Amino acid sequence: MSISLEAAQRVLRAQPFSELLGAEVVRFSENMVELHVPILEHLKQQYGFVHGGVISYAADNALTFAGGYALGPSVVTSEFKINYVRPAVGDVLIARASVVHAGAMQAVCRCDVLSLGRDGEVLCAVAQGTIAAISHRKGAMPAVVRHDRPDRSGAVA
Repeated sequence: MSISLEAAQRVLRAQPFSELLGAEVVRFSENMVELHVPILEHLKQQYGFVHGGVISYAADNALTFAGGYALGPSVVTSEFKINYVRPAVGDVLIARASVVHAGAMQAVCRCDVLSLGRDGEVLCAVAQGTIAAISHRKGAMPAVVRHDRPDRSGAVA
């Protein structure tokens, strides 16, 4: 199943948090997904580096888009791990992800997160994750835990 770059961009624009960060899918192919996030002042931590949560967001979304290319558009991140290797500074955060292995229901993907600035591209983090296909059939999704209903003891969960 082939999904176009335009379709991937529409999916990203439908995520309010991605819109807040100014994220953009700039490459979407079988071999590579590339996501850009502009490095803005409000995305930095107290030392002037890009906040680790923003780097993690970029890796997570790039991994999921890579897995989605292999598995189809209905996917979620099952798990991922990230190693921060140096602070991210510059103008643009770049997350490049690819599929390491894809089965019928899950894909293992890898992602490099780089910062682009005066010195060119600099590796900032490396991530790996498992992306799982989901089904929208009735009963196929796990039950959602509700926190506004009392449990058996009468306490609100």
